Amino acid sequence: MNEVLVDTTVWIDFFNGVNSPECEILINYIREDYPVYICPVILQEILQGFIDDSDFKKAKVLLLEFPILKDNPIEISISAAELYRSIRKRGKTIRKSNDCLIAAYCIKNRIPVLHRNRDFTMIARYSNLKTVTKS
Repeated sequence: MNEVLVDTTVWIDFFNGVNSPECEILINYIREDYPVYICPVILQEILQGFIDDSDFKKAKVLLLEFPILKDNPIEISISAAELYRSIRKRGKTIRKSNDCLIAAYCIKNRIPVLHRNRDFTMIARYSNLKTVTKS
């Protein structure tokens, strides 16, 4: 196993105790101490979903233990917009622009994304984005 950026969709399963193949991969990565990355938008998406203050604080402490990709926000935003536009020109529309932002972090850092989100599957089909699949 190599490094991976874990998308919000998988973290939600993790925090909710959902048993999904992607969550199993995340748990294995953590157990084996493999590099698990997040990016600022993933941090925000995860934390804003917590209703209970105590759960929010615990999740924040846990998530801040993982390396966070901190590329230039202007460059990443432009890359995400270019990615969105290039796929749109092919007649496909990404549902959430944040997914293009997350994909831009992955592409720039050459890190695959572990996800449960069909937008990433489409982005990977039309770009250099790599995804993690259960072996």
